[in-house]
Amino acid sequence: MSSTSKNTSMKLSCLFADMDLDVPDVAVTDITSNSHNARSGGLFLACAGGARHGLEFLSQALEAGIRAVAWEPVEDMDEPLLPPGVIGIRVTGLRASLGLIADRFFSSPSADVVVTGITGTNGKTTTAYLVAQAMNQLDMTTGYMGTLGYGIGTDLQSSSLTTPDCITLHRRLRALADAGAQCVIAEVSSHALDQQRVAGVHFQIAALTNLSRDHLDYHDSMQNYAETKARLFAGNGIHTAVLNVGNPFGAEMAGRLESGPKLISVAVMDTADDAPDAQLRGLIVGEHADGIGLQLSGDFGEALLESTLWGRFNAENLAMAVGILLANGVAFPAAIAALKEAVAPPGRMELVRSGTISPTVVVDFAHTPDALGKALETARQHTSGKVWCVFGCGGNRDQGKRGSMGAVAAKLADRMIITDDNPRDEDPQQIAAQIIAGVKSAEHCEIVHDRETAIETAISSAAAEDVVLVAGKGHELVQLIGNVAEPFSDVAVARTALGGME
Repeated sequence: MSSTSKNTSMKLSCLFADMDLDVPDVAVTDITSNSHNARSGGLFLACAGGARHGLEFLSQALEAGIRAVAWEPVEDMDEPLLPPGVIGIRVTGLRASLGLIADRFFSSPSADVVVTGITGTNGKTTTAYLVAQAMNQLDMTTGYMGTLGYGIGTDLQSSSLTTPDCITLHRRLRALADAGAQCVIAEVSSHALDQQRVAGVHFQIAALTNLSRDHLDYHDSMQNYAETKARLFAGNGIHTAVLNVGNPFGAEMAGRLESGPKLISVAVMDTADDAPDAQLRGLIVGEHADGIGLQLSGDFGEALLESTLWGRFNAENLAMAVGILLANGVAFPAAIAALKEAVAPPGRMELVRSGTISPTVVVDFAHTPDALGKALETARQHTSGKVWCVFGCGGNRDQGKRGSMGAVAAKLADRMIITDDNPRDEDPQQIAAQIIAGVKSAEHCEIVHDRETAIETAISSAAAEDVVLVAGKGHELVQLIGNVAEPFSDVAVARTALGGME
């Protein structure tokens, strides 16, 4: 997929119009805020950052042959010395203007497609992936952008972040629009909202899956985290909000948006006697080895949705997917029919199958206490045997959730193996100790730092009727140790371990 813009160039005077700047009428052929991506004839946007300033990387951009640099002034920083022929533009508050600049350079890509933004602690990827599949099946050419990458259909190009930097985001939106996308389903992380990575994107539909503890190393408090998520719904162009009102924060947001955009409220009931105040209600009426049956009712009609996905949390994801499809103009019966054919994304309660008598192995991305608990509860519902859990916690991330993760696993799993999960710059032994601190009794718990060995140990030790949940990394293909990204796949390791049992 080409990532080029409709425009091969744009004049600086157009990019910085209405900013009260004296800018020459000179054209640039590209824009970037990452010096690694600087191109000959392009514009380098050097913003002030939390740790470092973009000007620290100016030499690399100059070596690439940039035509101009726009830089954000900060205290005690001198104006950069530029070689002849390179234009310098001082822009106060440059970071806040990146969205506008990117929108202009890439010819307002989000105005050429209907963009749905999905935020929430858990379920963003699965919900977005389900919606994109369903819409493409209905001949509504739809792009996906998120944790799994970006693209149309199953042809996804990898991405290191759920939501990329602002300029990359607009570049990819333009590429999707030029590739024929009518709609784009985009995951929107809290970091992206806080760091203005989605600035300049014209969302028409916004959705909230849920809110629970995560990223408090970054946001400091649940209140800050919640308010950051709420920013997605503040855009003037949003015509429909889809909210999981079965989640307390979703219900709160529904109250806040009463006089705002059109609202589609969604909730999954625990029993048929529940009567949530939701326009679209779901009730699990069957759970089996091949998936779930979800009875949907409410303002849009009634239907049974048979899905290959497992678990109550996936029932919520399916119900949210129906709501988002409705917001995109899909008729209720068509939404149900399309979702019946949809499959779970890679690494989301992904079954790793074997042709031999062996334990059931499930790989999931669960890396919060809430998500881990739901994954374990789902595993329990699909076995008459024991539930094994192999998991760890990421280094340089929220340390406060580690004990809670241990407590959840100890409560809901029969056996648990604590292992490494992207330790980064932290001591894996310290991470494991913080997880163990939440475990009341370590009788059925062991620590195996090598993740491959931990997975192999669980699979070889489990009985044929058991379920082994490998949690935390999901679709990821690397293990981050220090500054090194070592190739690693939970699915591949599990498949090899199962193959060794043949």
